[in-house]
Amino acid sequence: MVNIVQLDPSASPLDYYGWELRRLREAHGLRQQQLGDIIFCSGSLVGQVECAKKIPTREFSERLDAALGTDGLFSRLIGLVLRSQLPTWFQPFAQMEAIATYISTFQTQLVYGLLQTEEYARAVLATGMPDDLEGLLAARMERQRILARERPPLAWAVLDEAVLHRPIGGREVMRRQLAHLLTFADHRWMRIQVLPFEAGEHASLEGSFTALRFDDDPDIVYTEDLISGHMTANPDTVREGALRYSHVQATALSVEDSAALITRVMEERYGDPS
Repeated sequence: MVNIVQLDPSASPLDYYGWELRRLREAHGLRQQQLGDIIFCSGSLVGQVECAKKIPTREFSERLDAALGTDGLFSRLIGLVLRSQLPTWFQPFAQMEAIATYISTFQTQLVYGLLQTEEYARAVLATGMPDDLEGLLAARMERQRILARERPPLAWAVLDEAVLHRPIGGREVMRRQLAHLLTFADHRWMRIQVLPFEAGEHASLEGSFTALRFDDDPDIVYTEDLISGHMTANPDTVREGALRYSHVQATALSVEDSAALITRVMEERYGDPS
């Protein structure tokens, strides 16, 4: 007799997803392999998702909705599932980032998460030696969907020039990452500036930070240390963050000159060595 794993649908978004998948599949009188054939995957994968042993993808979820006629149920659930794969300490920020109307960030070490390519993100996340790299990667890519909304948040990123020179993932990964940054050069909602080395000392030598603004809630400033993140709506901290960001932004290159610098670094540092 097959040992069927019984999930508690209240345990986590992933458990609820698996529980609903099994319930609806059985309601349609389908075996795992039959459903797999319909949505172009293996029956084993269907079983692993049903047992909460595998993180489903958005494509998998959309195919389930089409196959089972679930009116977008799994496409809605997948956002919750993937967000739950983020580190516990990061989830509150991700929730606030998703509803912010204005995002301003200064990054000294890495490309901001919303702007990372998948392969760059993979290289970054792998440094933490996570138990489930694929789950974390899928969650990071899911965060970026807010930029594809019909009305996304207005976002402004200032990157220290060091971000462009640090070869995360190797030459080809960096070339494609910088090329991806350039796709935002004429973007209506996202702007990118670079703080050049020649700026010397500046208003945020202490490190990276992100500010979130909302329509009806207090502004938030977010920072990270080695192992966790910290959000605050303290008015004095928010005011100090806004002041420092204004100074950093004013010291950075213009959007046009920043794109030119990104192009130059991409070609000179990560171009064809031959």
